[in-house]
This record gives sequence, C-alpha cells and structure tokens, in this order.
Amino acid sequence: MEEKEGSSSSSSKGATAAVHPAVAPLSFLLGTWRGEGEGGYPTINSFSYAEELHFSHSGKKPVIAYSQKTWKLSSGEPMHAESGFWLPQPDGTLEVVIAQSTGLVEVQKGTYNAEEKEIKLQSELVGNASKVKEISRSFQLNDGKLSYVVEMATNVSSLEPHLKASLKKL
Repeated sequence: MEEKEGSSSSSSKGATAAVHPAVAPLSFLLGTWRGEGEGGYPTINSFSYAEELHFSHSGKKPVIAYSQKTWKLSSGEPMHAESGFWLPQPDGTLEVVIAQSTGLVEVQKGTYNAEEKEIKLQSELVGNASKVKEISRSFQLNDGKLSYVVEMATNVSSLEPHLKASLKKL
C-alpha cells in the first residue's frame, strides 16, 4: 500500500513512504494530533491540559514511532512528555513501549480493531515507578476525532480513570 496525496504534504519530509503491511491497519493514527484533555485521580486535584500526539512511520520496518507532550492551558507551561514505539502484529495484537518524562517506563500489550478504529492496551510491566502498578490505555477514532482514556492503579487504589482527551488531526 502506498499513500500519495501530493498537495497535503506541507509538513512531511520528502516523498511519502510506503506503509509497511503490518502498520497499514493502524495507518489512521499516522500524523500529528492536537486537542485538550482532563485529568484526575482520587489522590490528586483535577486538571485540564492541551496535548499533541505524533505517530510516524518510515515504511521500512513494522513499527510506529510515538511521541506525546502536554502543557497547561492557561500558561503554556510544559506538563508531561513521553515517547516510544508501537509494534502491530498481523494477528491483531499490539506491543507498545513508552518512556515517560517522569522516568516511568511502560511495556503494554493489547489489541486493535482496524475496522472499528479502536485500540486497547494493558500494561505488562510498569518500571521505575514506586506507586504506579498498572496502566491501561484505550483509543478510538470517531468522526475524525481521536479520543483516549488512560486508567491507572497504584499501590493504594485499583484501576481508575486518570486521563481523557479528544484530539483532531492537524
């Protein structure tokens, strides 16, 4: 499969690369997404944030590079950042590794449904975290908006909603 849309490559670098067959079912993620979200947890105050996600793919290997950053809506002050790799498997499973700016590392496994444009991830390992024990992430593309929910469990609470956002592709 090859995606070529001549005039829409204002921010792309060079020619549009072919999409690796393993990545093709998740190609709807590719690009930059921006929007706003809300966070909270039983042990912290609720908060709002702006966010940008970037999914990129070279076409040569069956992997999607991922980066994320958030900032305060009121001041633009940076809040959080993370980056990693998404490795889709032909059987509809997905392996994800993420390193957060806090030093926390996630190894997640899950599933994707290309037809429904839905992704569900569950942590296999949360490393370098004294309090966080489990993280789940779910993504859904509906009406051109990518929304997600992140749930988290700590050493004192079970899996509970932590973050949710809705983003539009730039």
